[in-house]
Amino acid sequence: MASGGSAIRGSRVGAGPMGEQDRGFHAERVAISYWDAMGNETVRYFAADLPDDEVPDVIDSPSTGLPAGRDKENPPQVAKNEPYKTHLAYVKERRTPEEAVQLLDEALQKLRSAEGRG
Repeated sequence: MASGGSAIRGSRVGAGPMGEQDRGFHAERVAISYWDAMGNETVRYFAADLPDDEVPDVIDSPSTGLPAGRDKENPPQVAKNEPYKTHLAYVKERRTPEEAVQLLDEALQKLRSAEGRG
């Protein structure tokens, strides 16, 4: 019962020691913690030479989906979702009731004149 395989299974011939650290360049990085409203901490790593204004102030927490900020004592709150507005709701925001009556009267006059009733 002779074994004809490698002494270390899963390794390639000529491979260096496991966990060899000299392969590739490892950039310096910094760990930044973010907290959501439920107190969950998420750590993100960024390049050490990244300017502060490019590091995001708020991220989405992967565990809860809530916004997470860098201030543990004051995490960002969930923004209120406004309900869907109809076209009429937007029109009512732009027009006063008096303007609406005037526009309606003008439209009715046009229709009646086109029909020959006005």
